[in-house]
Amino acid sequence: MALSRSHRVTMNDGNTIPVLGFGTYAPRRVPKSEGEKATKVAIEVGFRHIDGAFLYENEKEVGQAIRAKIADGTVTRKDIFYTGKLWSTCHRPELVRPALEETLKNLQLDYLDLYIIHFPVSLKAMEKCKDAGLVKSIGVSNFNRRQLEMILNKTGLKYKPVCNQVECHPYLNQGKLLEFCKSKDIILVAYSALGSHREAPWVDQKSPILLEDPVLGAIAKKHNRTPAQVALRYQIQRGVVVLAKSFTEKRIKENFGAFEFQLTPEEMKVIDGINKNLRYLTLSLFQEDPNYPFDDEY
Repeated sequence: MALSRSHRVTMNDGNTIPVLGFGTYAPRRVPKSEGEKATKVAIEVGFRHIDGAFLYENEKEVGQAIRAKIADGTVTRKDIFYTGKLWSTCHRPELVRPALEETLKNLQLDYLDLYIIHFPVSLKAMEKCKDAGLVKSIGVSNFNRRQLEMILNKTGLKYKPVCNQVECHPYLNQGKLLEFCKSKDIILVAYSALGSHREAPWVDQKSPILLEDPVLGAIAKKHNRTPAQVALRYQIQRGVVVLAKSFTEKRIKENFGAFEFQLTPEEMKVIDGINKNLRYLTLSLFQEDPNYPFDDEY
């Protein structure tokens, strides 16, 4: 599966999305200026898909980085694919567009390429934002199969979600959800693709560290690559759009090297075999919510 660094896949609404994205979430202890710096480095390295969210509290800094790289001629606005997210406090229909407009104001951009629901709710108000030209595509995040089916079967659905962004990595490969999404022409986007940072408060400190897995290590050594590059390449070859997050220049550059080698079918099967159905992000805050998505098998 030969892929160029600019490789994009077509979504069900005809728009395209780069297969490798740069995640901008950072713990609160990280200065906001680091997010701006890292985003600039990512764009300079070649990342064109930038994944952000109002919840990350760094939209202004990420927007400054994007505008700076447009101003210096590195990219044009059309080169950049920006994903924003609607947080759970703004799910009421009358709050959706104002939330989107606040994100656009923070970023100082005229439109988003993709706007997704951060946690399972209706798409209705999002459709109006697409009609208004404020977003090019709309999608969802953390939806399980049952919740996706409820949307797809809804009377009067105007725009099918183009993607479902979920936790996905070799320890939680989401094989069944991936096949379901493919069958419905919905792209699976993987977050926490390299595992989750141990300092994050929602991560069980006893959980295994993905990038220390011996299988990934052995395959990485064979290809003279890093375990992170192997984990990212694995997703790309499965047809998953994958997000890589790092604020370290060396690692940002390394992560983009996922395009520079190819895993064999046998290696893909071996990586499939280390799946543990291990979820780093349980969103336990929402466990009592009737829309909590993680009690279902997938």
